[in-house]
Amino acid sequence: MPELPEVETVRRTLCPRVVGRRIRRVEILTPRQIYHPDPATFAADLEGAVFDDIERRGKYLLFRLGPRILVAHLRMSGHLYVCGPEAPRPRHLHVVFHLDDGGELRYADQRKFGGFHLLGRGGEGMPPGLANLGPEPLSPEFTPQVLAERLAGRHTSIKAALLNQALVAGLGNIYADEALFCARIHPAREAGSLTPAEVERLHGCIRRVLLRAVERRGTTFSLYRDGEGNEGDMYDELQVFDRAGEPCPVCGTPIRKVAVAQRGTHFCPRCQPVPEGVALSPRRARPGRRGNSVRVAAEPPGTYE
Repeated sequence: MPELPEVETVRRTLCPRVVGRRIRRVEILTPRQIYHPDPATFAADLEGAVFDDIERRGKYLLFRLGPRILVAHLRMSGHLYVCGPEAPRPRHLHVVFHLDDGGELRYADQRKFGGFHLLGRGGEGMPPGLANLGPEPLSPEFTPQVLAERLAGRHTSIKAALLNQALVAGLGNIYADEALFCARIHPAREAGSLTPAEVERLHGCIRRVLLRAVERRGTTFSLYRDGEGNEGDMYDELQVFDRAGEPCPVCGTPIRKVAVAQRGTHFCPRCQPVPEGVALSPRRARPGRRGNSVRVAAEPPGTYE
């Protein structure tokens, strides 16, 4: 978290505020958030650069500044946003890009896992994770056949496979759970055991879930905010994630939370039967952002249209 929909929302909200703006100077409050090059060179090289465009690849933001690319990864709790210099500075503010219109592009990160890479003209400093990303799930290149080829022969769980950024870029814990529920596939199923029909169904669900989440500007249940400081609206449409103990919106069976791929994983025991011979480790369910009150799903599961 943030995942593809949240990062895409940040990109879209930053573009009109940042593209075309020149960097007057870079203020680095926490040097460890600069991964390449060293902080002094980073600040010097960016002074006077103009933001030409902002792109996204998986969970990475790519700021194009002429021949250079500034890569930002928000990780667990990173927040990139634009505000005026008069806005109060948060406790966990680490980097400030002072812009030529007087605005500030700020990077705050409570857990300090994220940060920046300023790539060299030959691509030097590329984060390994960015270099090894799999296909974009919303791109035309991501087809059922491509997904089938990437899952074929894999003995890991399908949940673990979907979280592997080298197989599919941008999916994380929230939308992997949602896509698997939409496709009626148990998260602990062996990835290579899916039938062609199941792979095609999962492919469609991945795309529909992500498109709906982008439309709803992502999911906020903790720290995520967009580039203008606003929450996402997808939380109330989630079917299983963070809904442990609530009735399944399809069959009424209580949603369960267990550990799969060492991650808290949500599923419906009836709609997504546990594979034979699989032992699941229970996870303690915590109250959701709005408590564990019974609710009616805002969107029928499996559609996200």
